[in-house]
Amino acid sequence: MPSFLAYPLEMIPYVLVTLLIAFTIHEWAHALVALAFGDDTAKNQGRLSLNPLVHIDLLGMLMILIAGFGWAKPTPVNRFKLKKRRLGSVLVSLAGPISNLLLAIVGVGLYALFLNYSFFTYGSITETFLMIFVELNLVLFVFNLIPIPPLDGYQILVEFLPMSARVKLEPVERYAMLIFLIIALTPISNFTIQPIFDTVIPFVFKIILSIFGLTPF
Repeated sequence: MPSFLAYPLEMIPYVLVTLLIAFTIHEWAHALVALAFGDDTAKNQGRLSLNPLVHIDLLGMLMILIAGFGWAKPTPVNRFKLKKRRLGSVLVSLAGPISNLLLAIVGVGLYALFLNYSFFTYGSITETFLMIFVELNLVLFVFNLIPIPPLDGYQILVEFLPMSARVKLEPVERYAMLIFLIIALTPISNFTIQPIFDTVIPFVFKIILSIFGLTPF
């Protein structure tokens, strides 16, 4: 396995296919909910689409393979055009992560179905893909809800802050990507992001498994 990759070489195809689906549905969900609340910005820019090419950021995909994290092209949202602006803004931000949670649930459901009808064997291509599909979508669900800029969780948090606090945070938002990279790429992640992953992801995973009567796989 090349040392500069975050995943074993044989896992790369599964990871890429999963990310194409996960990122596309995530950004499409943002655009869809924004339109439902009256903001047609994303639609007018061609982002209300299930075509991965309009959502994928090549650098973000490359970072996933090298560093284990990455991003898609952010969906443009004009929050001043949203009906019920605060509610609309929160739901638009939630739409992306929730879509990844739903994809993870679908993945576990398919796993349960295939297992029940012996459609695959352990270690097969189908089983391996579904395991990676579920894992990465759960990671995206939890990761995007972390309240640091520029993640969806930060936008949700901001909507519940008083205006005075929002004004003070505006200078911080200018350095959102730098803050994100520092937290994600340095040992700081061991005390911030990683504990969240280690606690929340297994908890959510167990709940999903219980829905389908499965034990951890």
